[in-house]
Amino acid sequence: MNQIKKIALASAILCASFAAHAADEIINPSWYIQPSVNAMKPDADFGVDRRGYGAGLKFGKAISPSWDLQLGTTYGRSRDNGERYQQNTLGVDGLYMFSRKTFRPFVLVGVGAERDKANLNGIGQITKTSPYASVGLGFQASMTEQLSFQADIRNVHGFIRGNDFPNSKSNNQYLTLGLNYAFSKPAQPAPPPPPAPLAAVEPPPPAPLAPPLPPAPARFEKITMSATELFSFDSAKLAPAQPKLDDIANLLNANPSLDHVVITGYADRLGSDKYNQKLSEQRATSVKNYLAGKGVAATRLEAVGKGEQNPVVSCNDKKRADLIKCLEPNRRVEVEQITIERRVQ
Repeated sequence: MNQIKKIALASAILCASFAAHAADEIINPSWYIQPSVNAMKPDADFGVDRRGYGAGLKFGKAISPSWDLQLGTTYGRSRDNGERYQQNTLGVDGLYMFSRKTFRPFVLVGVGAERDKANLNGIGQITKTSPYASVGLGFQASMTEQLSFQADIRNVHGFIRGNDFPNSKSNNQYLTLGLNYAFSKPAQPAPPPPPAPLAAVEPPPPAPLAPPLPPAPARFEKITMSATELFSFDSAKLAPAQPKLDDIANLLNANPSLDHVVITGYADRLGSDKYNQKLSEQRATSVKNYLAGKGVAATRLEAVGKGEQNPVVSCNDKKRADLIKCLEPNRRVEVEQITIERRVQ
């Protein structure tokens, strides 16, 4: 078992370099395939008590911001003093992800069926199929947009039925190293729209030469400004450059009488109503915090979230990546129109 611990430690050190460069990532909704190799330590009271090796193949998918689902099979075998033992498993694992960054630690739980086959001295060949439950922990580390490394260590507890095997249960330990390859790349966020130009100010008429005329009465013009900020899928993070929001911040700072400016956040229809409502509120708060960071008093601003309401577009794309791209205009924050009058010299 010491060798398995050394391999686990080496895997953690290998992926520490990925964690050092961790950055925010959006969730890739694509299915992925995971070929893997494993080291198995059979139960000391269950047949052969010597480390063995094997392989596996699984398919996985991110089903929510916190959970991955993986389905597949593993195989491991061991030999010791003329005795042989092998185990095949077929089941499903749920991975609770503590992060969606480049380095993603997780805990896992799993259930399924195991097939144990042993050739033991004094007993002969035994084969049995039984249910199992497993628990463990591990991590994923992104290498490219579609490729990531996964390592986990787990305990597979088998509920052996009948009296053929020496014990009615087995506790085999596995260290698994695999590569996850996503079938498609994550959707890329579109760049923010260019800011609308400010209304042009008309130049004053030329002064008459003679005879002098009385000064023209004061004139006023109306200036109206608004902004719409688009967001990446499942994100409430603003892009660094925000010239339109900068213009609005300058306008509000120059006109302190303007009050109660409403900032409204929206989400697309993907995900639960509760989750999208919270995400839309976070998006509105991001814009409010940005304007407050530019000197606008937070008491003059109101951030509200409307979830999936008031969609700009309707989409029926079959592919999830195409659907996420099509619904992009619905992931937005709107700053209500601000209208002022100013004197034209």
